[in-house]
Amino acid sequence: MLSLDSLWTVVTCQAKQIQRLSTMSQTNPPILSVLPIRALVDEKFEVLVENLPAGSPVTLHALHHSEDKDYWEAYAHYISDHRGTVSVAEDLSFGGTYTGIEPMGLLWSMRPVPGSRTGLRLRKMDVHSPMLVNISVYSGHIAEGFREQPPLASALTERWYMAPGVRRIDIKEKGVRGTLFIPPGPGPFPGLMDMWGGSGGLLEYRAALLASHGYVSMALEYFSPGELQSAELEFKYFEAAFNIIKDHPQVIPDRVGLFGLCLGAVVTMYLAAESTITKPRCCVCVSGNHFYPRGETLSGMHKAMMRNSHKARMDENDHYIVRDVTLPITSDLSMKVDVRKINCPMLLVNGHDDQNTPAVESAEDIAQMMHTAGKEHLLTRLHYPDTGHLIEPPYSPHFRATKFITESTKAKVILLWGGQTKPHSDAQEDSWRKILAFLQQHLYSTSIPKAKM
Repeated sequence: MLSLDSLWTVVTCQAKQIQRLSTMSQTNPPILSVLPIRALVDEKFEVLVENLPAGSPVTLHALHHSEDKDYWEAYAHYISDHRGTVSVAEDLSFGGTYTGIEPMGLLWSMRPVPGSRTGLRLRKMDVHSPMLVNISVYSGHIAEGFREQPPLASALTERWYMAPGVRRIDIKEKGVRGTLFIPPGPGPFPGLMDMWGGSGGLLEYRAALLASHGYVSMALEYFSPGELQSAELEFKYFEAAFNIIKDHPQVIPDRVGLFGLCLGAVVTMYLAAESTITKPRCCVCVSGNHFYPRGETLSGMHKAMMRNSHKARMDENDHYIVRDVTLPITSDLSMKVDVRKINCPMLLVNGHDDQNTPAVESAEDIAQMMHTAGKEHLLTRLHYPDTGHLIEPPYSPHFRATKFITESTKAKVILLWGGQTKPHSDAQEDSWRKILAFLQQHLYSTSIPKAKM
């Protein structure tokens, strides 16, 4: 009896023979279509190859040249059906960077091409331009040498964070630095303050995407350590940023929310619990914890964490794991955000394989604290298995470990974020859909259609 591998070899050889025979009589070249060719990054597309010989093995390949001048790719092996067609949305991939029926696998399974620098992370910095992805179809099942042979057909697709009509405005007022994105249309709209993690700098792509869904969104730039010398001044920085959004003429003042990842999630919870000027309408916290020593600046918080730096460790690949630094979760209320004071709906999104912060353990403690205050009804939790720290908008590649330069120490390490590619990517798609539904529920009283490409 033939083994499965031997049987597959026979089937492949027969398919190649059919392809050679059919190609001799074929006069029209294969047709590759990607619809829509231009879309927001969180919208699905359909990839279809037609006019192939029946039973023909082909490889679909996606290639992106990043703003950092690195090449990212994904590929998958298919066999055309009796009509000579391959539909990525309906057909099985038999191998490549993903397998099975995965309509968006050509995006979420992207990885640096062989020979690239180590520890890369793909991020869009210029939201005025699209992420360009070239999709090609090649004869046969191949895994390398894509540049050495011509494709049967190619199509260039545009993936946008900023929809047509979204306005981008630099913010430099009241000591606050950031970027405001305003949706198209007359408004006013709900508002969001968008905060990233501890690497610092200004990241705009998520705020631009949120504006494309109908929210006036500010990407807040984190200040440099030591710029604000007290926790009081630091707290006022975030409050000033929140009020800039709230007081904008295009914003509904009582419908402003907070959105944070990692350190941004910590700040989100702290603002929701401690701010006396105004309260957010709702909060979204991704991969965060509630460790925040009372009276400390963010730099001071980092120093407090580093007192337990001996708990950090390296894995077998010399990737830095820091999730244990704040474990076990303290019972000392002076060392964490008093989430019992939060009076708005809060959504926690976490991965069980987060190797950067103990987000799931923190979520359990947050739930217990809110329960004791009779506020468990305000809390919604999303936990995903085999999912790491960097839970981004859908169809973004999975980054298990990347180079990281801490804003406070300028140390260069390769951090282990965690997660496995397929479940992590599924979590990104599912959580984004539920985040948008959560924001719709709590920031909009009536549905307003999002902008279309």
